[in-house]
Amino acid sequence: MNKRIVLLLSLTAVTLLLAGCMEFDQPISDESEGFWNQFIVWPLVSAITYFKDLLGTYGLGIIAVTIIIRLVLLPLMIKQTRSSKRMQEIQPELAKLKEKYKSKDAQTQQKYQQEMMAMFQEKGVNPMAGCLPVLIQMPILIGFYHAISRMNATPEIDLGTFLIFPLAEPSIILAVVAGLMQLLVLRTGPAMDNPQMKAMMYFMPVMIVGFGIILPSALTLYWVIGNIISLIQNMFIYRPWEKKEVQQPVKTKAGGAKK
Repeated sequence: MNKRIVLLLSLTAVTLLLAGCMEFDQPISDESEGFWNQFIVWPLVSAITYFKDLLGTYGLGIIAVTIIIRLVLLPLMIKQTRSSKRMQEIQPELAKLKEKYKSKDAQTQQKYQQEMMAMFQEKGVNPMAGCLPVLIQMPILIGFYHAISRMNATPEIDLGTFLIFPLAEPSIILAVVAGLMQLLVLRTGPAMDNPQMKAMMYFMPVMIVGFGIILPSALTLYWVIGNIISLIQNMFIYRPWEKKEVQQPVKTKAGGAKK
């Protein structure tokens, strides 16, 4: 859990650093130079503009690009989600293994690490699978931020509104919606089965609301749509409505074992 928090804080720091160091308030065009501009920001701007011309508004263009990006990442996200689900399923075995090697001496801990990795391999669990989607999505998220900010700084581009939200300005309402959607995603995912991960249910939504009230609504809209897709994915893979039925027999067996 500590490693996950450190990772999240590190990624947040990198996001803020990149947001502050790069030319996020400068106009963007196909003549903008640099790897970041040519291969991240401008392609995103072009894609959003293409779907805006096709669908009529920048809001719908952002939604279309968000869905396409999430569909491209879907196989990786499904793999990560299934790996997280398998990790939750082997928690009782991991607890027994930790109890078996509870001594803190180096030799015992080395043996514990070896058996734990062997268990991961046997069960098809990759403990790093949860980090990979985050690492891949961070450049996209930062790119979206720069694309929206630089589109807003380009005189020829007017982001307009989506429903009642001006896309170039922050929106507290949309930020709260994004935070609530993030909470729903976490409550229907593996965090509900892991007491340690439940801290994520408070940290992530608050962080998203905090960013949402200072960043353009266009970026918050990206979060909302992305979380809706994640929620649908969780409903199919985790089936949260079945959790109580599945967990009760496990608790009964554990209680019987203790007796």
